[in-house]
Amino acid sequence: MKAYNSIEQRIQILEDQVLLLNEEIEILKTPASSNNEKIIFKYIETGSTGKTKDFVRELGIKSDRGLFSSGDVSRLLKEGAHDISPALLEIARKLANGHNKNGPSR
Repeated sequence: MKAYNSIEQRIQILEDQVLLLNEEIEILKTPASSNNEKIIFKYIETGSTGKTKDFVRELGIKSDRGLFSSGDVSRLLKEGAHDISPALLEIARKLANGHNKNGPSR
């Protein structure tokens, strides 16, 4: 939480957070426009590369090397792809960076 020196500053901080949350909500409401975006949405939903990999395999999507793996999900998160919205990818990366040995911090 950011430091503040007055109630007005605190209000401004909270209003800024509300704006950011509303922007994120709008991004998440936008339907996936590609298979890669479907994969990213599933990762955001589950917070798990393993569960996302299972979802991708159920769809029958293959990677360049064959069956889609958890590593392929991680690589997609890290490197992105031309058909993934940068804003959507940023949300997924924030979630991925929030993971630690004690589980996700959502």
